[in-house]
This record gives sequence, C-alpha cells and structure tokens, in this order.
Amino acid sequence: MSNNEEQDKTSKLWGGRFSEATDEFVQRFTASVSFDQRLYQYDIDGSIAHAKMLGKVGVLTADELKQIENGLEAIRTEITNGEFSWSVELEDVHMNIESALTEKIGDVGKKLHTGRSRNDQVATDIRLYVRDEIDMVCELITKVQSALVEIAEKEAATIFPGFTHLQTAQPVTFGHHMLAWFEMLERDYSRFQDCRRRVNQSPLGAAALAGTTFQIDRDYTAELLGFDAPTNNSLDSVSDRDFAIELAAAASLLMTHLSRFSEELVLWTSAQFNFVELPDRFCTGSSIMPQKKNPDVPELIRGKSGRVVGHLVSLLNLMKSQPLAYNKDNQEDKEPLFDLLDTVKDSLFAYSEMVPAVVCNKEAMLAATMKGFATATDLADYLVKKGLPFRDAHDVVGRSVSFAIEQQVDLSELTLEQLQQFSDLVDADVFDVLTLEGSIKARDHKGGTAPSQVQIAAVNAKALLTSR
Repeated sequence: MSNNEEQDKTSKLWGGRFSEATDEFVQRFTASVSFDQRLYQYDIDGSIAHAKMLGKVGVLTADELKQIENGLEAIRTEITNGEFSWSVELEDVHMNIESALTEKIGDVGKKLHTGRSRNDQVATDIRLYVRDEIDMVCELITKVQSALVEIAEKEAATIFPGFTHLQTAQPVTFGHHMLAWFEMLERDYSRFQDCRRRVNQSPLGAAALAGTTFQIDRDYTAELLGFDAPTNNSLDSVSDRDFAIELAAAASLLMTHLSRFSEELVLWTSAQFNFVELPDRFCTGSSIMPQKKNPDVPELIRGKSGRVVGHLVSLLNLMKSQPLAYNKDNQEDKEPLFDLLDTVKDSLFAYSEMVPAVVCNKEAMLAATMKGFATATDLADYLVKKGLPFRDAHDVVGRSVSFAIEQQVDLSELTLEQLQQFSDLVDADVFDVLTLEGSIKARDHKGGTAPSQVQIAAVNAKALLTSR
C-alpha cells in the first residue's frame, strides 16, 4: 500500500477495519458535504446538547465539556464567517465538524461521539432544520394572509364575476374572492403546524439503531434542543423520514394553491380580462414585442409547483423499499428537501410583496360581471320564494335567458311585461334581485358574498392572525 493510500485510509474516522483506501469515484459519489453543510448550525447545536448530557451523566468531565463547547462554538464562528475549509474526503457535515474539533482541542474532541451515531445525529439535524423551516414558512403564509385581508376590507363591495367552468356564474365581490384565497392558505398553515408536532420529537440517543450501552439521558437532550419529547423506538428513530415526506406533502398542497392563485393573476392581467394590474417590478418585457408586460413571477410560481410536487414523489419513492433501519439511500432526502423549502419560501415571499401591490380595475370587473346573466339564479330563487317549485323556476329562468339573448340584453334590462310572459309570479320587486348590487347583498349569511359579511369575515381573519 502506498503512503498516500495509507494516509487516505487512516484519515477516515471510521477507517480502522479497512485495508485499502476508498476509491476516488466512490469517495466523490458518496460524499454529501457539498449540500448538507447547510445543516452546520443544527449539527453544532445537537453536538453541544449531546456533550452537555455526557457531562451530566459523568462521561465527560466539566473541563472536557467546556473544551468541547468552546471548540464547537469557535467552529460555528469560522463557518458563519466563511473561514471554514470543507473537505469531500470527510464526506459530510458531521465528520467535517468532528474532525475540525479534534484538530482544535485534541483527543478530548474524540470523546464527543460517545453514545451516538451519525444515524441519530443526522436524523436530529434534519428535524431541527425542518422545525425552523416550518416556522419560517408559517410566518410567510401569515404575511400573505394579512395582505389578502387588507384587500378584502378595501374591496368588500367591489363587484366581481364569480366563475364556474371559467364561465360567468354569479356575482361576488373581489374581497370575497380574496378571502377564499385566505381560507386555502389557512388550511395550509394548519397542515404545517400539525406536521411540526410530529417533527418535534428527538431521535438523539437512538445511536446507530439499537440505542447505546451508556446510561444517557434522552429527556435532557430533548429539552435542551426544544423538542417536545424523545422518540420512542431507536429503530424507527433513525430509519424513517416520514416527517420530511409529510412536510413535502403540505408544501405540495401549498404550492398547488399558489399555482391556482397564479393562474388567476395571469388571466386577470391579460388584455382579455384586464381585471388587475401588477406593478412593473413583478413583470418583465419581451425581447421582440415592446408592448408586452409579462406576469413572469406568477407564471414561474405556477411552474415551480410542479418542481415541489416532484420532490414529494422523489421522497416517497426514496422511502418505499427501504428495510429497517438506516440505509445510505436516506442521504438522497436532503437535496429535494432543501430545494422544495427554498422554493416554497421564495414563492411565499413573492406573494407577500406582490399581493399588496395589486391594483383593481373595477370598471372591467363590473363590465365582465354584466356578461353571462350572472343574476339568473337570483331570479330562480325569487320565483321559488313566490311558491314555484325550483325545477319549474329553473325552466322559467332558462326561457327568460333565451329571450334575453335574442334581444341582446341582460336579464335586468328586460321590462316587467317581458319577464311576466314567462311567469305571472313576477312582480315589480323582481328588479331588486336582478341588479348586481341586489344579488350580492341578498347573500347575507356567514360565508356569503354580501359586503357586510365580507367585512365581518375580514375582522375575524384579522383576529385569527393576531392570535398567532
């Protein structure tokens, strides 16, 4: 064996039983430090908690604990300041930090790994990371929701066409539509919070898979790291990433909602709709058509939703065939997890900045609502209240609409005599419900689009956000 091979073999912290150096390709192929170094803060936090526990149970002396803590904090500072040298030969963030600690404080650093494994170490790091990321995502969701509530209050009486099948269906208000977005995000917020409860369990102390022979105190390390409790089974602790998959599922639903919002913004900003305008800073132009103002930010978010859903599928497939306990496959969980969280946060940030800057074109909204006989259902309801069975009322209104189409007018523009030819139950008060304003005001119940109900819902939404 050459000196270089001997040096490579012995440089591995696990290299004692190996008789030859790791193949150069294998070394590069199996290394994760290029992407998992972003876990350094959590790795150091977990190591300090583990060291404190080892001191508490008598494995480390007070002086050894102090050396380890000081050494780890010095390494944290070096990494934060960009002064730390990462090594592919040391494979991952854990080995890099442990090796640097030993170089810094000597043999005392070698005692840090007593009673733990990289298996429970990485599981702990990822849970700490995911917990913080969930908190940031929820904070951004709240910012977007706050912006939506502000618009809802401002546009509580702004008439807006409600669609089904992208056809004009019934009049609503723009404020009511914005609160629909709010509710979708509220469920997303709830899913992330629910996921957080399952994330916040400490696997530290599970060691490789079976626990450790040292009399460790897992409740103590869980408390130090802000976990609700230690995990209950050492095998399960190191081998499952269902919490990451659950996070990816919540993120996929969130991005699906943002994609739907984006689709609406893309439509609404088009010349064909012209309902809203986005500020120039969220749009780009065309290289050949000088008149273009493209809604690139919503379009990109719509596209990035597929990216996040793809990461969910990747994580599901990563986990589906693994036997217990830890397998190297799980190294592949980090890149999709990191990317999907970065994508979600960027998308939410974009919406938190974009939504408050949306400008409504109320005239275009009103004109669009006038098309498509949006108050037809109101006429049917009117006839039902006069005693006509709904199916008969449906037929009367259908024939009234056909007549209005022939006359090229809206239902509200028909005369009383013209309406009465289809039913003698129609009276002069029918025009109270055939106007757009009358239609939306009539839906005065919880969850309805009446402006008074939109204002109440906005107040309740504000109170909900304030209570967080």
